[in-house]
Amino acid sequence: MQSHAERVYPEECCGLLLGQLTGDIKTLIEVLPTENSWNEETAEVFQTIEGIVQPSSTKRNRFSIAPDEMFKAQKQARDRQLDIIGIYHSHPDHPAVPSESDRAIAWSQYSYIIISVQQGVACDILSWSLDSDRHFRREEILTVNG
Repeated sequence: MQSHAERVYPEECCGLLLGQLTGDIKTLIEVLPTENSWNEETAEVFQTIEGIVQPSSTKRNRFSIAPDEMFKAQKQARDRQLDIIGIYHSHPDHPAVPSESDRAIAWSQYSYIIISVQQGVACDILSWSLDSDRHFRREEILTVNG
């Protein structure tokens, strides 16, 4: 995720998190990078959803994963007895904190990993989930070796 974020800087990167869900515990098995499909048409669609997207929104401050990429990932995950458990994206030259746009399109069942990329270097990675009041709460990231 970090190398993906650095590679596409100064634009936002994005991708899917495949894994298993056991109760409230999400176990990440695979990271699936995707293309940031944000464009003018996407901006118009998101404006109707969010009501907050500005006309100046670009890949430098927004991301989108194309529906066909989501469908393909869902099939790939299902074929391997996995689920899409979240989405990751980067914030170029901004903190790894969800924006209002991130909140507007978030799903409560997903984890959202945000990578802060400052001047081309990934420097912070945080995970968030949406609570029942549609507020982001920070999630602990545990790394298991072996």
